[in-house]
Amino acid sequence: MQSTFPEGLHVAIIMDGNGPWATRRGLPRVAGHRAGVAAVRRLVERAPDLGITRLTLYAFSSDNWSRPTHEVQSIFWLMRAYLRLETKRLRQAGARLQVIGRRDRLPELLLREVAQTELATAEGRRLHLRIAVDYSSRDAITRAAAGVTTVCFEDPPPSTDLVRGMLMQALTADSGEVDLLIRTGGEKRLSDFLLCESAYAELVFTDRMWPDFDVTDLDAALGEFRRRERRFGGVPAAPPPSAASSPGGAQ
Repeated sequence: MQSTFPEGLHVAIIMDGNGPWATRRGLPRVAGHRAGVAAVRRLVERAPDLGITRLTLYAFSSDNWSRPTHEVQSIFWLMRAYLRLETKRLRQAGARLQVIGRRDRLPELLLREVAQTELATAEGRRLHLRIAVDYSSRDAITRAAAGVTTVCFEDPPPSTDLVRGMLMQALTADSGEVDLLIRTGGEKRLSDFLLCESAYAELVFTDRMWPDFDVTDLDAALGEFRRRERRFGGVPAAPPPSAASSPGGAQ
């Protein structure tokens, strides 16, 4: 499906550091997740004004099921609360919410809230907000590959470039590739998040814990992004000729 959003940046964020943020304050880990919800609200409100039209947030990975049951349940409860409280605000802001990842293992009450919010915000065109829940990039790639399996057995077989293009189309048709990927919390890894979509993304890692991440930090990350030269495998751009070396210039 072709995206109907205007051209702009696709920013992806691994929202890390909620647990350590709470632990350092002598609070239960769920307090960090609760504070992290406020950070989501701050960034969603500001993102379109910064040229961001697609924002993908890593909320719960498929590997996070290994966490204590009470913490997982608390995270899902907070997700439900966020959706219930923020749907009207998202609609007013022109944001379309989409949850990506597996849905067959999520609680029924959460799925109900997801469906209601996705329907209520479906006409949003200012910001495409994607929340990754029970998400694994390797699983997403596997599902995309399964969708083109029959093509691979055609006679003659399709070219590698064609299969690759079909896979990327399946993975990015509604979101585009990632321009900037930010990870908070001090860790420096991708953790199975948007691996194909981030092939040429600029990466910014910050020690700031997610609950403390604010618009100033987002501005700083975007400033770093804009100072970099994106070459996509090419060579650096040639510097402009100086006056001394140009024809007729000073000798």
